[in-house]
Amino acid sequence: MGAATKFSITLTLPLSLLLLVVHLSPTYQTSRLLQDEAAVPIINKNDITLESIEEQLAKARARIRKAIVEKSVASNEIFTPERALSHTEMVNTFKIWTYKEGDIPLMHTGPMKNIYSVEGDFIQEMERKGNPMAANHPDEAHAFFIPISITNIVYYLYKPSEAFGFRERMQAIIEDYIGIIAERYPYWNRSNGADHFYVSCHDWGPFVSTGNHKLFENVIRVLCNANSSEGFIPRRDVSMTEINGPFDNIPSVSSGQSPYNRSILAFFAGGNHGVVRKKLFQYWGNKEDDDIQVYTHLPKDQNYTEFLSRSKYCLCPSGYEVASARVTEAIYVGCIPVTIKSHYVLPYSDVLDWSQFSIQVSVDKIPDLKRILEEIPFSKYLEMQKRVMEVQRHFIVNIPAKNFDVLHMILHSVWLRRLNVQLLKS
Repeated sequence: MGAATKFSITLTLPLSLLLLVVHLSPTYQTSRLLQDEAAVPIINKNDITLESIEEQLAKARARIRKAIVEKSVASNEIFTPERALSHTEMVNTFKIWTYKEGDIPLMHTGPMKNIYSVEGDFIQEMERKGNPMAANHPDEAHAFFIPISITNIVYYLYKPSEAFGFRERMQAIIEDYIGIIAERYPYWNRSNGADHFYVSCHDWGPFVSTGNHKLFENVIRVLCNANSSEGFIPRRDVSMTEINGPFDNIPSVSSGQSPYNRSILAFFAGGNHGVVRKKLFQYWGNKEDDDIQVYTHLPKDQNYTEFLSRSKYCLCPSGYEVASARVTEAIYVGCIPVTIKSHYVLPYSDVLDWSQFSIQVSVDKIPDLKRILEEIPFSKYLEMQKRVMEVQRHFIVNIPAKNFDVLHMILHSVWLRRLNVQLLKS
C-alpha cells in the first residue's frame, strides 16, 4: 500500500463524552477542558493541507466546549443546547470525500428497500450531486467515505454452495479496495485510516474488518450490528439504525393511536430464532395473556403496523444478531421501544438519552416483562410516549437529507469521532 507517512493520533477528551456528562461534574469538566486546550497539535508546516484541516476542527472543538461550559445557545427539543450546536458545527464545517474508485453494484450503490435500506440511503446521499457536506476535492476533506455496500457484495456474490471461505473473499474485496486508494492517494497512509469510514447494515458488516486487524484498527465502522461482545468499539465505531424501507424507499411515520387508546400493553411479531427470541416465546408466546401479545406470524386478516399503533410498548428482542428494524418501526408509530438485547450499543447514544423514550430489559428479566411494564406509572408512560414523538424526526429518512434526520444523525456520530482524533505529523 505504499510507504506510509510517519504520523501519530491524539485522542482528544471525547466530545461525545462531554456531551453526555455535561450535567454531572462541572469541576471535573473544567479541569479536563483546560488540560485539553493546552494540547496543541504538532503539525509539519510543509503540510499546509493537513494543518488547515486540523485548524478547522480545533476551532469547532473550541466552540462546542465553550457552549458546554457556558450553556449559552438555544435549546432544540430533545437535543440539549450543546448537542444542537455540535450538529450546527457539523453542517457548517464537515466536508467528506467519497472515493470514486470501483463500479456498481458493489460500490457506489446499495439496497434501497427492506431491512438494510439505510445502507443504500446513506450511500445515495453521499453520492448525491449538491450534497453540501460533499468535499469538492479530497484535500479539503475532514473525513473519507469508502462507498462499498457489504449487503450488495453478499447479494451478488454469495452462493450457498460456496459458503465455505466466503468471509475471506468478502474481506479480500474490501482490503483490495483500500489497497487501491492507499496507492493512489496519500490520505489513507497519512492517518492509517483514522479519518476513513464505511457504512454497513448487513449482519456481516463487522466481519469484513476482522481478517486484518492491523489494517482496520483505526477505521470508523458505521454498523447496524453494533455488538460490543463482537468487537464493536463505541469510542471509534458508530451504531446505526436498521430501517425496513418500503419499495418507494421513504418509510412513513404517524402518531398511531392516542396514548390513551392503546389497548395492548406489549406486542411483538417475528421469527422465533436466536437465543433471546426463543426465551421470549417460551414465556409469552402461548397466547394466554392478552396484555403481552407475541406472534411468529399474524393472522392474514391482521395488519402489523396497526398492531404496533395500538400497543403501548413494542418489544424489540435480538434475533440472530442484535440489529433489528423493530426499534424504528416502533418509533414510527409512537410506540415505546422495549429493547431486549445483550451487548447492544444503542444508536446515536452520543446525543440521545434512550432512557427518556425507551425501556431496556435484560434477557434474564424476560419472565418479569409484564410486571416491569405494568409498574411504570401511567404519567411516566405518557411522558415517554411524548418523547418518542419528539425523536421521530431523528429516525426519519429524507432524500436529500435534512437537519437532525437519520442520515444527519449518522453523520453527526461520524463527526464526533473525527473531532476526537487529531492527526499529528512529524
